[in-house]
Amino acid sequence: MASFKVTGSRQMKGEIIPQGAKNEALQILCAVVLTKEPVTIHNIPNIRDVNQLIDLLGDMGVRCTRMAESSVKFDASEVNLDYLNSETYKRKAAALRGSVMLLGPTLARFKKGRIPSPGGDKIGRRRLDTHFYGFMKLGAKFNYSQEEGGIYEVDASHLKGAYMLLDEASVTGTANIVMAAVLAEGTTTIYNAACEPYLQQLCKMLNRMGAKITGVGSNLLTIEGVESLNGTEHTMLPDMIEIGSFIGMAAMTQSEITIKNCSIPDLGIIPLVFQKLGIKLEIRGDDIYVPSQEHYELETFIDGSMLTVSDHPWPGFTPDLLSIVLVTAIQAKGTVLIHQKMFESRLFFVDKLIEMGAQIILCDPHRATVVGLNRQQQLRGIRMTSPDIRAGVSLLIAAMSAKGTSIIENIEQIDRGYQNIDTRLNAIGAEIVRL
Repeated sequence: MASFKVTGSRQMKGEIIPQGAKNEALQILCAVVLTKEPVTIHNIPNIRDVNQLIDLLGDMGVRCTRMAESSVKFDASEVNLDYLNSETYKRKAAALRGSVMLLGPTLARFKKGRIPSPGGDKIGRRRLDTHFYGFMKLGAKFNYSQEEGGIYEVDASHLKGAYMLLDEASVTGTANIVMAAVLAEGTTTIYNAACEPYLQQLCKMLNRMGAKITGVGSNLLTIEGVESLNGTEHTMLPDMIEIGSFIGMAAMTQSEITIKNCSIPDLGIIPLVFQKLGIKLEIRGDDIYVPSQEHYELETFIDGSMLTVSDHPWPGFTPDLLSIVLVTAIQAKGTVLIHQKMFESRLFFVDKLIEMGAQIILCDPHRATVVGLNRQQQLRGIRMTSPDIRAGVSLLIAAMSAKGTSIIENIEQIDRGYQNIDTRLNAIGAEIVRL
């Protein structure tokens, strides 16, 4: 198990380029299975989850040819469906939550699919009901076998378009259903569909491949089924979660950084939320400049009551950045309530921040109150373990701002979502050693 040794109190200065979007990559890469023709994807992040998915596609018979550092050409003309019955597939797919999005494409093109209960972050229950509800509405039949360690088998011999109202605006659920519906017979109407930029990117790519999807960017998608899809080229958006992480990191460490090529129109309210924390941002073309700030003060509501930051379906604030907002608020002036509505275990890492000297009250599994220190007291370095991707980076930000040295263990969790984070931050002045 690898670790980071982090020397705190280092101010950074310079430019940093965000990686391609992890959450988009997991959907887009699965979509290459929908066609026999080559699909070339650009700006693919070099992270564990994405690399594992590319390996899994290769094992399934998809030819993956690396064209450049972040570009791969995929050819799914000869997919080996027998591999889905192997123990190797079961083991690899179970270790990767993104593998669940292979179901939609395999159902659409091959009329059947098989997937073990996928892994991922330990941040609470993450149901797959939305995925299977959509597949069933399209006419698929599924069976769950607990005896084999949790295997989902789906028969999609006769997929037909249908009207459906999703019980939650699940991004992965919507993506999976869309990928199944594009080759189904007839018209599919999805109400309460997710509309995140990741999903918009997927729909735009599918339309370029010959799909007929309307309503892209809204919560109502209409899909006219087609007989087959063509090849295409696609470039992924920069990772909005990494962009938000860099903003919080700059504020906590009093650093002056420029985040390049951010695709500002696709960030939604993310810059606004960090501005509510008192962080000064300058939008310079498609870049975000964060100046060094000695102090930043949390806004309050109009009546003077305490600010609340909570997650919502897009275009609301993404839940993946709440951990970053929480750690950034530690050195702010003022008090904020962080309300994590979606996952019930994502705030449990605050015990490590409290041990470092933060003033945080964990109200319940979904809510934490942060009383800002206003730099009157510096956090102190400790030894800690990264429980999930976002909490891991939040602990890294805390360690970079702390006095002394911190050790962060289980950094494989951080590597799942952040590309070479240590070398990229060291290049602009951080001091992070991989052990």
